[in-house]
Amino acid sequence: MEFSPTSGGCSRGIRCTADITGQCPNELKAPGGCNNPCTVYKTDQYCCNSGNCSPTNLSKFFKARCPDAYSYPKDDQTSTFTCPGGTNYRVVFCP
Repeated sequence: MEFSPTSGGCSRGIRCTADITGQCPNELKAPGGCNNPCTVYKTDQYCCNSGNCSPTNLSKFFKARCPDAYSYPKDDQTSTFTCPGGTNYRVVFCP
């Protein structure tokens, strides 16, 4: 998927061309897709309910395949940004 601004003074977009469903780790496989680790394990390590967490092997798996993606709750430095209100976007589902 590609999600990129086309106007509004924002120049950063996000893109992921990985086949996440096809490469999904066995423990996260779900019918038609891939669950997130918090849904499967329901632990602070994966859900970060305490606010004190770091990347896990599973978040690193997703981040390696989709570097722009928000892969765990504290992944702010590389994956969180905002565009001004009124920005238009182009969405491509199979880039």
